[in-house]
Amino acid sequence: MKRIQLLSGFQYTLPLLIGIAPFGMIYGVLAVKAGFPAAAAQAMSAILFAGSSQFMIVNLVAAGSPWLVVVLTAVVVNLRHALYSASLAPFLKHLPAGWKAVLAYVLVDEAYAVGIHHYEREGSAGHQHWFLLGSGLAVWVCWQASTALGIFLGAQIPAAWSLDFTLALTFIAIVVPGLKNRPLLLSAVTAAVTTVVAHPLPYKLGLILAALAGIAAGLWSERQ
Repeated sequence: MKRIQLLSGFQYTLPLLIGIAPFGMIYGVLAVKAGFPAAAAQAMSAILFAGSSQFMIVNLVAAGSPWLVVVLTAVVVNLRHALYSASLAPFLKHLPAGWKAVLAYVLVDEAYAVGIHHYEREGSAGHQHWFLLGSGLAVWVCWQASTALGIFLGAQIPAAWSLDFTLALTFIAIVVPGLKNRPLLLSAVTAAVTTVVAHPLPYKLGLILAALAGIAAGLWSERQ
């Protein structure tokens, strides 16, 4: 049963890897261009394992930003993971601390999207957490491999390919099927509009503002 759940989580996540792989390659290319040693660039993917934060770190380091700014920006960008954890907490509260630590490490955007849909359908009884682990491992393997490929290829990937756009398509595929009611739809629209309006803010603070605005809009709609 554990193996079935693990493989099922891996399988359900495979379509999303189409958008993750180019994103990882671009990160590898940019990290090398920014002066990161190949080993350091790969280690960041293995240890931090957070694409958005990794891109921000690379860009800020390349721009000569102070390390305090780099660290604080990475923390702010990753605050959304606290929301993921809060959403999954009711399904994972029965697990031991070791399991929670492992799942927290692999709880990236795509794994959360696949995992929360599975938990809402199946509940948390049995070995359902192996499904979430399988999903997270699928993303982890893809991210490490694509990062390594990007580091190896370096500047050989033409900018005209616009591979970074595949990530936006991936997130659209994640979000749209979940917009099943008015609060969720209003939350998504509010966050999208806020993202565009707040785009000029430094250190990608517009993303955090958009997340907070979307949450506020969804909560307001639920209370109407």
